[in-house]
Amino acid sequence: MKQSNGIEAALKAAVGADHVLTDPADRWTYGYDNSRAQALPLAVVLPGDTAAVQRVVEACRGFRLPLTVRGRGTGTTGAAVPDEGGIVMSMERMARVLKVDGANRVAVVQPGVTNGQLQSAVAAAGFFWPPDPGSAEYCTVGGNLACNAAGPRALKYGTPRENTLGLEAVTGEGRLIRTGCYTTKGVVGLDLTRLLIGSEGTLAIITEATLKLTPLPEKIATLRAAYTDMHTAAAAVSRIMAQPVVPRVLEFLDAAALELLRQGDPGDLPGDAGALLMIEVDGLAEQLPAAVRALERAAAGAGLLEWRAAANAAEAAALWAARKALSPALRSLAPKKINEDVVVPVSRIPELTDGLERLAARHRVKIVSFGHAGNGNLHVNVLGDEDDLERMRACVDEVFRLVLALQGTLSGEHGIGRSKRAFVPLEVGTETLELMRAVKRVFDPDGILNPGVSL
Repeated sequence: MKQSNGIEAALKAAVGADHVLTDPADRWTYGYDNSRAQALPLAVVLPGDTAAVQRVVEACRGFRLPLTVRGRGTGTTGAAVPDEGGIVMSMERMARVLKVDGANRVAVVQPGVTNGQLQSAVAAAGFFWPPDPGSAEYCTVGGNLACNAAGPRALKYGTPRENTLGLEAVTGEGRLIRTGCYTTKGVVGLDLTRLLIGSEGTLAIITEATLKLTPLPEKIATLRAAYTDMHTAAAAVSRIMAQPVVPRVLEFLDAAALELLRQGDPGDLPGDAGALLMIEVDGLAEQLPAAVRALERAAAGAGLLEWRAAANAAEAAALWAARKALSPALRSLAPKKINEDVVVPVSRIPELTDGLERLAARHRVKIVSFGHAGNGNLHVNVLGDEDDLERMRACVDEVFRLVLALQGTLSGEHGIGRSKRAFVPLEVGTETLELMRAVKRVFDPDGILNPGVSL
């Protein structure tokens, strides 16, 4: 109790009494994320600037208390859940777009800005920031950077690592550091920017980001290809990615996903399709007809049942309707869901989907897969009831082992968080993992930043 009183006074001195939340109802509200896990922190702080972040870090370090940093809590792996108690720091008050520099294609933002707010601000100047997670209207840029969360446009434009020039951050010692530069080229020193992005708040707290912008395309074409099965669809993906026209989006739905949609409103889905590809290509309006023809040639081949190109925005929305209906359909299918975002080489997608079918049968659970086909990033949804949870978790264990056997990786954009931490040694190995932990000790010698996450 004495420690509790002391840290409360220190936090109020750091951020102001009005920005320290100690009521249990408030603390529970900030103790969960989209993993559905939840824990009660000792207090919640809402800093308004970088200096306040430093003061909070120094206070937590002095009291040896864990410090969990969060944006809007849209992550699915438990990284924002304060499992070890301590303090939660919400970045919601640091939510300003500080600069939009169209001449240099740069935006400078605070971490609490939502992806949607950023996109609106830079669109007014004729630009966009390529990362576009499914929760873009709600998730924060700081959260996107913490997990390297990308979305479908990463296929053409890259992840946050490729679209961030520099960062301001506070280490676990309370040191203020700046990484990267304001230009698109620069090789001075180590690339700490890319190191911090994807580190899930375990090394430092991002307080400002300098982002690389991309001009808005003049036109976007929306296409859809239906195939008899995942094998022929995956072969088409390989052909599409081997020719010069790079789509900005190349998504797929597997047979289980299509069957789920048909149980609801099937719309205009081909009745005998076993896999569906959704494609977008962008660029100058005069160049798009040739680009569409190139993609159609690549998509053609064994197993193609249907090729459709939207003539206008209404038709494009109709083609995307099936994909957008999938998440609500998943929620209605089963009360329990474990959603993993594994990645395999594109050519090995059929082996993965075949393996998922076998695992679903062996563990007596339902598996529905969809995702970013162009880079082999599958969202594997293991579904069941409360009584199925033990089998669901055992199935996920085998899914991870299958992915690694196929030269894949455990996460493409959701991050590791707490839910996948036990599996990290399977991918990176003991020696590499110890080196990573040594790097953490340099940034955070007392281990207060997001303990129990990622490493």
